[in-house]
Amino acid sequence: MKELHLKTTRRVELVDVTSRLQDYLDEAKARSGTLTVFVPHTTAGVTVNENADPDVRADIESFVSRLIPREAGFSHGEGNSDAHIKSSLFSPSLTLIVEDGRLALGVWQAVYFAEFDGPRPRKLWLKYAPD
Repeated sequence: MKELHLKTTRRVELVDVTSRLQDYLDEAKARSGTLTVFVPHTTAGVTVNENADPDVRADIESFVSRLIPREAGFSHGEGNSDAHIKSSLFSPSLTLIVEDGRLALGVWQAVYFAEFDGPRPRKLWLKYAPD
């Protein structure tokens, strides 16, 4: 298992981690198999979405913030209930196909770390499994 460290810069932020995942596959001398990406945090997640137009990322960040506002009268005492709910709408993990050492993503796709309680240091756990 490999642990990636990243530092988010905003409370709600989608961080493109695609190149860092590919770097790990290169280091692991990956061929064909699967890559599991896991977020060990309850206020963050991972997702795959468009990488060609930065407005898509901004729209997602803006929409989830409007959909689940921070100050909505939640009971959780830490003041980050919105982040817990937002992360539940995403996923704590992804399983990605690796073919010939490369992530098998669509032309417009990227992998994003989804931060909902930043800014803060975060981790991603990666595990490559060959076929």
